[in-house]
Parts: sequence; structure tokens; C-alpha cells
Amino acid sequence: MRWTWIATMVGALAVAGCATAPPRPPAQVFYPPPPDAPRIQHLATYSGERDLGELDSALARFVAGEDNAGPQLRQPYGAAMFDGKLYVADTKAPGLVVFDIANRKFSRVTGAGNGRMQRPINVTIDADGTKFVTDTGRNAILVYDRNDRFLRSYGDDKQFKPVDTAIAGDRLYVVDIEHHQIQVLDKRTGQRLQTFGKSGNGEGDLFQPTNIAIGPDGDLYVVETGNFRVQRFKPDGKHVRFYGEIGNLPGQFARPKGIAVDRSGRLYVGDAAFQNVQVFTNDGRLLMPFGQTDEPGRALNLPASVSIDYDSVALFRSKADPKFAIEYVILVVSQFVPNKVDVFGFGRMSGVAYAPDDAPAARPAK
Repeated sequence: MRWTWIATMVGALAVAGCATAPPRPPAQVFYPPPPDAPRIQHLATYSGERDLGELDSALARFVAGEDNAGPQLRQPYGAAMFDGKLYVADTKAPGLVVFDIANRKFSRVTGAGNGRMQRPINVTIDADGTKFVTDTGRNAILVYDRNDRFLRSYGDDKQFKPVDTAIAGDRLYVVDIEHHQIQVLDKRTGQRLQTFGKSGNGEGDLFQPTNIAIGPDGDLYVVETGNFRVQRFKPDGKHVRFYGEIGNLPGQFARPKGIAVDRSGRLYVGDAAFQNVQVFTNDGRLLMPFGQTDEPGRALNLPASVSIDYDSVALFRSKADPKFAIEYVILVVSQFVPNKVDVFGFGRMSGVAYAPDDAPAARPAK
């Protein structure tokens, strides 16, 4: 069964019973919903300390008469996983909020001295745990080690206004929204190696680029919020193709922002106007959207970033349907709803027949 266009998610099951009865577990949410073959399941939401289930600290706050909700995310933008921890850039805290999912611990990284954050937007984590934080308050990239200790910073007001980064080997690709370009740095020294892109709407031009991802082929996928599209480049900055265009139909964009590319080359593109994430094949065909729902507390609202993680599947497997085998998790950050970071699982349901992933998406009836 092919992936199909879904305008809204399945509504939640009503919760019944007397006030003293234990609450029923939340309804499982799949995309696409039945009777189509499910590919994505909503697994978890992280907005604050309470979502980790820290019973000891919650009890301590109750005894002390403090707010039982605990610390919360205020206005997050980007997120990434590493070593069982979810790092979220909080622009208003400001700093990185750390959800240690395995150990159910909540903490913040704000930096000190030259490493203090002012307005962190995104965080990219290298294979060794080195973190590159784009800080638009400082117009710099702040670098921290795997233990969250500040190492160094790159850039200044004259060089760029960085909003996102991506890593390929020794290269750090920096999205510069102010100069409408991509700057390529040596990730260890910050030395500028190359720049490409300029303000415009032609091939190779960029206008208000906001997010970047690297595909399994090494190509760069850059979201141009101002041009309502995704542009693909070779690692040397040569234009390859465009994805999407302005509009309000499936496969089009109104306010694209976050982007992620999985190991099969599928593109996940968030749209802050549509309040969803659209999934495309690598040749640009729409597979499905997800994220819109009528169920309170589950809808995306102004999604700002999308990321994919293969290493943290075991942390979320217990939250999935027992028959739904998860291949990787998808993190979607919303800026203005109670559920700030939503975790979805991509996979397959046992006993269900699936069409090839490159099957074209069905269009909604007019």
C-alpha cells in the first residue's frame, strides 16, 4: 500500500470513566492512518523536566511547595541526539537544554565567559560528541566538547549570521542568512575554505537560507525560506536541482524551515505555515506529510527544525507499537505549543504489505 496524502491525523479516542479511575493510555497515532500501511508513529514529546518522569525531583518540589511541572523549554529551535541525550537549542533560556533520556535527568548548558550563549538557534553534534552551536545573538559558532565544555568560537559580526551547520569530514558548512550564502570552514580551526551562493532566485542563488542537511550521497540540501524551496548542491557548491515551489498544495511550500535526509535519500522538510513535515523521494516526488492532528497536545505549531537519528532507536522502542519496527527516529521542534519537541519513529508494521518507497503519492480528491 503506497504512502498517501493525509490532510489531518486521526482524532484521539475519548477518555471515559469516573474521576478516580486511572487514565487510559493515549491513542496511538500513525501516518498515514488506517487503513493505509503505517510508516511513521508519534512516540514521545519533550517540553520540560516532567516529560522525563523524574519522580524523585518531582516529589522534592511537591514537598517544598514548588511548581510540580519543573523547568521547561521556552522557545526552542534546533535539536540533536547524542549518547542517549537530547540537546535542544533554547533561544530564550538561553542555552542548550539537555534531556538525558536514559537516566531521566534534565539539565542546561549555558556556557561561561567566552562560551556563554546569547541566542542559540541550532546545534550540530559531530561523531565524537563535539557540538557546534549557531548563536545569532553573538553572530558566531560556539564549539563545545562531548562533556559540554567550551572550546572555541568561530566568526563575528562581519563574517556571517549563522543559523545552521552541517558536518562532512573536516568541513563545517555554515548557513549564513544575512549574506544569503553557505560558508565552508575547517571544523577544527574555523578557517574559511570556500563560500558559495548569493542573493537571488536562479540556479546557485540563495535567498534567506535557514537550514541545511547532508544526504547519503554527500550532496547538500539547503532550505531557502525566502525562495520557498529546497536547493541541492554538490559538496563544492555546484547547483544540482530544486525541490518544491511557493504554493498551498501538497508538495509546495509556504514557510519551509527544517530539513533532514535519511540514509535512503528521503527528504523531510518542515513548513511553519502548513504546520507539518512533508516527506519526498530523492527525485522530488511527495510521499506524505505528517504532524497535523485534531488531538490536543499532539499538533505541530511553527515547526522550526527536523533531524534524524539512527543511534537512539532503543531509547524509544518501548513507546512504539510492539508490531511496529522502528528504523530511525525523527525529531521535530515546534516553537509555540506545549509539546516543544516531538519524537516520531519511521518503520514498518509486521504483517503489512508495503509498496516500494518510490511509489508516487496519491493526490487528494478535488
